[in-house]
Amino acid sequence: MGGRAAWKGPFFVNFPNLREALSTNVPIKTHARACTILPSFVGVKFLVHNGKDFLPVKVTEEMVGHKLGEFSHTRKRFSYRQTKNK
Repeated sequence: MGGRAAWKGPFFVNFPNLREALSTNVPIKTHARACTILPSFVGVKFLVHNGKDFLPVKVTEEMVGHKLGEFSHTRKRFSYRQTKNK
């Protein structure tokens, strides 16, 4: 439901240092959470901004077609804590 019009194609950002990042294994720092993961991104490490920090994301083949932001969570995991009084 919703999403991007098919005739526009996938939204992606041009990363000029993609080739050198693949060969030197240096992560690419980005704020582009909406960027669609392309097959050329496989094997590259990204540091994706989650609003506070840059979280490391290593792109695998299963991630192609998804967005970078899906793998950099913006909310902390919530768990109920047991209190010491009980």
